[in-house]
Amino acid sequence: MVDPLNPSDKAVLAKAEILVEALPYIKRYAGRTFVIKYGGHAMGNPEAAQDFAEDVVLLGAVGINVVVVHGGGPQIGAMLKKLGVESSFVDGLRVTDKQTAEIAEMVLSGRINKELVSWIANAGGRAIGISGKDGGLVKATKVHRTRKDPDSLIEQVVDLGFVGEPQHVDTRIIDTAVSSGLIPVIAPIGVGDDGHTYNINADTMAGAIAAAVGAARLFLLTDVPGVLDKQGGLLTDLTPSAIANLKEDGTISGGMIPKLETCVQAVEAGCDAAVVLDGRVPHAMLLEIFTERGAGTLIRND
Repeated sequence: MVDPLNPSDKAVLAKAEILVEALPYIKRYAGRTFVIKYGGHAMGNPEAAQDFAEDVVLLGAVGINVVVVHGGGPQIGAMLKKLGVESSFVDGLRVTDKQTAEIAEMVLSGRINKELVSWIANAGGRAIGISGKDGGLVKATKVHRTRKDPDSLIEQVVDLGFVGEPQHVDTRIIDTAVSSGLIPVIAPIGVGDDGHTYNINADTMAGAIAAAVGAARLFLLTDVPGVLDKQGGLLTDLTPSAIANLKEDGTISGGMIPKLETCVQAVEAGCDAAVVLDGRVPHAMLLEIFTERGAGTLIRND
C-alpha cells in the first residue's frame, strides 16, 4: 500500500509552488516563439548540453515554439588547429578565407548541428538540423570592416573574406518545421547573391531570425551572468537608451557591446524582448522565463 502524501513535506510543497508560479508565464507564452542562441563553452559540456536540451523540450511541451541557433567558434578553432590552418581575428570576427569557410561549414552544419539534434532527441524532443542555406532561410551579404592604421591613424578597409551578415530572412522553412512539431536547429551559415557561402556570427543570426519571426523572446546564452554594472552587480532590465548611456560611460565594453547591439536591433525590429544570461547555469532559461525574479538581463524597447 502506498503511503499517503504528507502535506507537510516541504520538498513536495516547494515543487507545487514552483508550478503555480510558472502557470501565468506558461499561459502568456503558449503559442509564441522563442529564439535561443546556444553557444559558448557550455556547448562542450555534456551535462550543460543535456540540461539545455531538456529545457528546449520542456518549452515545447508547454506550447512554446522554439528555434535554436548555435555557434561553434571554439570547435572551429580546434578543427583549424588540428588541420594546421592558421586564422586571425578582427573585432572578434574570424578572417575567413575559402578553406576556412569550408571547414567552418563542416563543423557548424555537420558535427555541432547534428550533436544538438541528437541531444534534443535524447531528451524526448523532435528536432531538425538546418543551416541558413536551406530553404533560402538566410540571404547573406559580405561584412565590411575598417580599422585605423596604428602609425598613420588612417582608416583602412579590412577584408574578412567569407564573413557575412543576414540581409534577408525567409521564415517559410521555420514555419513549416514548427507547424510539423519540429524544433529547428540552425547553423549560422548563409549564401550570398554571388553564390558564395558565408559564415555568420551566431548572435547576429539569432537576432535577425528573432526579428523576422516576431519572437516573444530572444535568448543569448553566454559565459557571463548577464550585463554587469561597474561594481559587478547584475543589471536585470535595460532599454536601448540605457544601453547607449552605459556604452558611453564605459560600463559596457568588449564582447558585450556587439551582443547588446544585436539585442537592440532585434527588439527594434519586431522581437518583444531579448535576454542575455549565463548558459553555464543549469536551467537558466527556465528560471528567467517562469519565475518572477528572472536570471539574466532583459532588454526591451524604451
